[in-house]
Amino acid sequence: MTATSVGALLLCRAAPQTVRPVAHLLQEGMSLVPAGDGWSVLVPEGKPWRRDGSPGDGGVGAEPVDRVVGGWATALAVGSSWPVLALWWDGDRSGYTLAAGFRRPVGYTWLADGTPVGEDEAMRTFGIRLGLDPVLDVQALEGLTRADPEADADTRLRGLLAVLSRSGVELPPGLAPGESADRLRSVAGILPQAEQIEWAGWRDAVRVELDTVESGSLGPWVLGPRARAIASAQVAAGLPLTLWGARRRSGGWAAAGLLLVVQGLLGFAYDRFRGSAGGSWSSGR
Repeated sequence: MTATSVGALLLCRAAPQTVRPVAHLLQEGMSLVPAGDGWSVLVPEGKPWRRDGSPGDGGVGAEPVDRVVGGWATALAVGSSWPVLALWWDGDRSGYTLAAGFRRPVGYTWLADGTPVGEDEAMRTFGIRLGLDPVLDVQALEGLTRADPEADADTRLRGLLAVLSRSGVELPPGLAPGESADRLRSVAGILPQAEQIEWAGWRDAVRVELDTVESGSLGPWVLGPRARAIASAQVAAGLPLTLWGARRRSGGWAAAGLLLVVQGLLGFAYDRFRGSAGGSWSSGR
C-alpha cells in the first residue's frame, strides 16, 4: 500500500443478477463483477471521498472513504435480503463495514502498520452475521485483532478475505486491497464478466425495484396489510435518515434514507395498483 492509495470494494453476498437492480438505486457509476460462488463485487467508478482533509471527486464537503462506502453498504443492505461488506483503505488506515438489513452496521479498523484499533466484539459479530464457522473461521478472525509486527493493514484485509474464501469469496485478479481506485476501475473495466451499473432515471428505478420485490423472498409480503405496514415503517425510518444525511452532507447516509423512502412509497403504490387491478379483474369475470 502506498501513501496515496485510496480505494474501496463492495462485496455483496448475492449473484450479480440479484445485486444489479438494487445497485442501480445508489445513483453511482459502478462495475459489477462475479466474486465467487454466491458473491459479487461492486467497484466504484468515481472517488467521492477525501484524503487528509482535501476534497475528493465529490467536491467540497466530501467525506472519508470509510464513511462514503459505509453509507453505500447500508443503502444496499436495507434494500435487499443479503449482507454487504465494504472494504476500504486510504493509506493511513484500512478496514471494513458490514451491513445486513436494518441491523446496526459493524466494522473494524487497522492502522497502516497493521495495528488493530477496533473492538474484538465487532469481529465476532461479523462472523456470526455472515454465518461463518464459529470455531475455525471465528478463531481466524480473532487472530486479526491481535498485534502482529509483520502484518500491515493490507495484509490484514487479505487475511480477512482468506477467511471469507471458505464461504465462496474469490475476488478476480487485480481487485485487491491496497490498490488505488483508478487501478481497481481499470482492472474491472477489462474483466470479461463485468457489467456497468449506471443511474438511468426514476422510471427505470421503479421498474427494477418492482422486479426485485416480486422475485425476492418478500414476495408474499408485497400486498395487503403486512405490505402497508412495512411500507409505513420504511418511510418513517427513511425520512429522518435522509434529512440527517443532508444536514451532515453525507451522501451515503442520505442515499440510504432516500432508498428507504422510495421503497416505502413504491410499496404503497404497488399495493394500491395491484389491489385496484385485482378488483377490476374480479368485477370483469
